[in-house]
Amino acid sequence: MKTAIIFDCEFLCLDGSQRRYWCTAHDPDPIIAQIGAARFGLEGDFPVLGTHKAYIRSVDRFGERYTLDPFFTGLTGITEEIIEAEGVVLEDALAGVDRFSDGARFWSWGKDELNMIAISCYVAGIRPPIPATRFDNAVKLLIAAGMPIEDLARTPSNKLADFYGVEHPPLQRHDALDDALSLTYTLQHLMKTGKLRPETFDRP
Repeated sequence: MKTAIIFDCEFLCLDGSQRRYWCTAHDPDPIIAQIGAARFGLEGDFPVLGTHKAYIRSVDRFGERYTLDPFFTGLTGITEEIIEAEGVVLEDALAGVDRFSDGARFWSWGKDELNMIAISCYVAGIRPPIPATRFDNAVKLLIAAGMPIEDLARTPSNKLADFYGVEHPPLQRHDALDDALSLTYTLQHLMKTGKLRPETFDRP
């Protein structure tokens, strides 16, 4: 079955990092601490075929482990204990999500690959293992399905399923997998209602 990978990332921050563009001296580099992904079938009844989650032991540009800020933990639910128990190095996390993808294209709400690949690999000093051509922006899928531009601008990925009134299991905001599933359930709904066609995923 032809598939697409819907993914999301959570990346390090302090309170206010986003509005400061992570540019003050005390902001961490905006590198990833969690990847979540869902494999989405583009045929039949457009099933969710599997999920993947990874926690990353984020290190700074000198190889030292970042200490998670309490704001980040409160936002995402990711604790030092979770990272210690389940965290892997960046190379292994990226290799894992690449294996999960089985060569399918990655889609995120925006350009999460810039934090997942470009920034994180640059800071870690490693070669990006997944080329930019493997990624695309799911916003264009919602545009194709007719979502108004003004709603696109103010709807984060974790609000998409609710925006469309899609029934779904409970989802935690700012959990990478659950945010990816919110987008996945939305795309599934749009495909089932005929507002989004499978061939849209093939367009450059």
